[in-house]
Amino acid sequence: MNKKVLCFGELLLRISPALGGGKSGNQPMQVYVGGAEANVATALAGWNVPVKYCTVLPDNFMSKHVRHYLEYNNIFASSILLAGNRIGVYYLERGADLKGSVIYDREHSAFSEVKRGMIDWDTVLHDVEWFNFSAISLALNENVADVCLEALEAASAKNITISVDLNYRSRLWKYGKQPIEVMPQLVEYCNVVMGNIWSANTLLGTAIDEHVHEKKDKQAYLDHALATSEEIIQKFAKCKVVANTFRFDQKELLYYTTMYKDQQQYASTEFTTNRVVDRSGSGDCFMAGLIYGLYNDHAPQDIVNYAAAAAFGKLQEEGDATGHDILTVARIETENK
Repeated sequence: MNKKVLCFGELLLRISPALGGGKSGNQPMQVYVGGAEANVATALAGWNVPVKYCTVLPDNFMSKHVRHYLEYNNIFASSILLAGNRIGVYYLERGADLKGSVIYDREHSAFSEVKRGMIDWDTVLHDVEWFNFSAISLALNENVADVCLEALEAASAKNITISVDLNYRSRLWKYGKQPIEVMPQLVEYCNVVMGNIWSANTLLGTAIDEHVHEKKDKQAYLDHALATSEEIIQKFAKCKVVANTFRFDQKELLYYTTMYKDQQQYASTEFTTNRVVDRSGSGDCFMAGLIYGLYNDHAPQDIVNYAAAAAFGKLQEEGDATGHDILTVARIETENK
């Protein structure tokens, strides 16, 4: 049996205004299961990759429903630790970006109170060949960052491939440390790094051209992605793959991505749309697409095209996690060539 991809991070409940805003007597709010790593796990499971999810949830009826939801989506949930008192929540305005109209309610959540030694990593990792996490976890507090480091130490000792999403949420970094003081130590263990030229600058200290926007030239962004990728590869010895995403909200939403592997950069198809249903989870879908392609040893150009198509397709889906299967993603890719 193929070994699994393990996604580790906080599961969240997302509350957003309902479509129609509660008119005609409907409930004014809708609830979704979310969280960056849970979104990645959901996408991978839908693409026939064996995946399990590790998080911390309270021992109550809500967690049982969440676990049933994960298992219904073919995600192995046996590595979920039951502890603490509440599930983290965030509130998102419909159609809004996570950098915009968002309110976090994650203090004293079960996951935020995890500490080194609480998770038996030897057991959790015994059937795993890929470990995925995100920078969002490290933003919560120093104890969570330390648990992430503990997990990476254990995964690295087992020669497990490690990937990280450099997703940066300035509203979460509140515990007295800057990202640059925390992230590089963990990225030392990573084989695959995904983000963009700006998050890499904030989290890893890579060089940034503050005037790149003024050039108004796609090639300038691609050249910057190449320079950022090469700098990350040079700084972090274990890193072999770096991916960057570009999303611009103008009259139309413009989206494209790059992947650097084996000293060569590959650029995806360029996608545009004037209709976005839900911006949340698009980056998670791209991360899942990268893992999907690398896990299955696909050709580099195919990997970046598939991942970008999956992320773009997610913009047309309601909720945090994609429900698009492999054939749907392939159709999105073909339609936008």
